[in-house]
Amino acid sequence: MPKHKKKRNTWKCIFFWLLGFNVLVLLCILALIFWPVSETETPTPSEDNTQRSSEFTVRTSKQNVNELVNAYIETLLDDSDHQYSISLDKDVELIGELPVFSSTVPVSVHLEPVVQDNGDVILKQESISIGKLALPNKKIMEYLKKYLPMPEWVTVDPKNEEIYVAVTDMEIRSNLNVSVESFDLESNNLAFNIEIPYETLGIEKRYY
Repeated sequence: MPKHKKKRNTWKCIFFWLLGFNVLVLLCILALIFWPVSETETPTPSEDNTQRSSEFTVRTSKQNVNELVNAYIETLLDDSDHQYSISLDKDVELIGELPVFSSTVPVSVHLEPVVQDNGDVILKQESISIGKLALPNKKIMEYLKKYLPMPEWVTVDPKNEEIYVAVTDMEIRSNLNVSVESFDLESNNLAFNIEIPYETLGIEKRYY
């Protein structure tokens, strides 16, 4: 075989190998994230952990997050007698039922999300109602804390009338670290930082 043809075939093999490898890595990342995405930015190395991971910013919509959150809540409430759900619209609304005497009454809490510098979110209570009962807001928040099961990384704070969502403390099977970049419900712009350790993909980053 002529040398120029042999050289061309070699470069062609290298090109297809690299293309296949990139496609495989991309599929692995998408499979690990399990997050509906509308836009993914170019990954950049994490400043504090460049030797072990890379960080991606994932942008999605409140509809996608709403579905994901309620699917998680359904699993959380499998063995519970009390039910609730979350609705993301102009704000965050928690809708459920609380036991009062021998019955239950509907409860609705409207919360304003405030993203913290560390990537967690504080849901500040804006309005709250529990059936036709006239109870202080703090007392209703105490009922929420007592009767509605919450993940370990979610804390109901009746004193400050808020709910602290420690997104950065979530335990994810794929060993991903998640933090909130933005949570703008009015413009439907929700962004999350996802840090992926190289060991999760079975690869090791080398520096020369």
